[in-house]
Amino acid sequence: MGTGIAQVSAMAGFHTILYEVNIDILEKSKTSLQKNFQSLVEKNKITEERRNQSLERIHFVSDQNRCVADLVIEAIVENLEAKVSLFEQLININDLKTIYATNTSSLSVSEIASKVSRPEHTIGMHFFNPAPLMKLVEVVRAEKTSADVVEIIVALANRLGKAPVVCKDSPGFIVNRVARPFYIESLRLIEEGQTDFSTVDRLMEATGFRMGPFKLMDLIGNDVNYAVSKSVYEQLNKPERLRPSDIQKQKVETGELGKKTGVGYYRY
Repeated sequence: MGTGIAQVSAMAGFHTILYEVNIDILEKSKTSLQKNFQSLVEKNKITEERRNQSLERIHFVSDQNRCVADLVIEAIVENLEAKVSLFEQLININDLKTIYATNTSSLSVSEIASKVSRPEHTIGMHFFNPAPLMKLVEVVRAEKTSADVVEIIVALANRLGKAPVVCKDSPGFIVNRVARPFYIESLRLIEEGQTDFSTVDRLMEATGFRMGPFKLMDLIGNDVNYAVSKSVYEQLNKPERLRPSDIQKQKVETGELGKKTGVGYYRY
């Protein structure tokens, strides 16, 4: 997700810092971006000049002290303490006007903001996977987010070529709240032995969905999807209809996370 957001930012003309503490992952991200831009050239979607300019705008860093910018977009693990810790560290080295946007799928943006020293400059900016292709961006207004920050992020999303939708902070925001039954009911059918996951995918795609629920969970990452399901379930006081599936829990525990690990509901 972070790699995709960096690609979108650089292609829109912004100087972009891509920070990752793990050098191997950082190199993997760099290689992935080079391949992505080359693919766009080969498909005649961008010129070689634009590819080169976009790549030149991206600075790959593993030193947190180099993460000085007008806007920080974090796309790290879905863990509130980790996000708060990262923001607070970056607040200490950035300007007072810097905006801190979390790409969280399900955590409370208001809770994150309440635990950092710049709550009025903290906001949700939820991209969807893959970020370069998906147009929607949920702009999540926390309780103390300033109106100016909301306006800036909406304008930025438009400059990125996205379709921003402003929503208030609530469990699952809009899309993940609506999408939970899509995943949960599909998993229930498997639990009950009524069908298999590939059949569900084929049926949903035949009705017009671009991707069935199991292919989509593999693309998103079963760890991320399961974390969102648990978060929404708990924040809504555990309604039975949204109870997370043991099938997905097992996938996470065995490391079958989808495309990023090479195996999930399918093999890649």
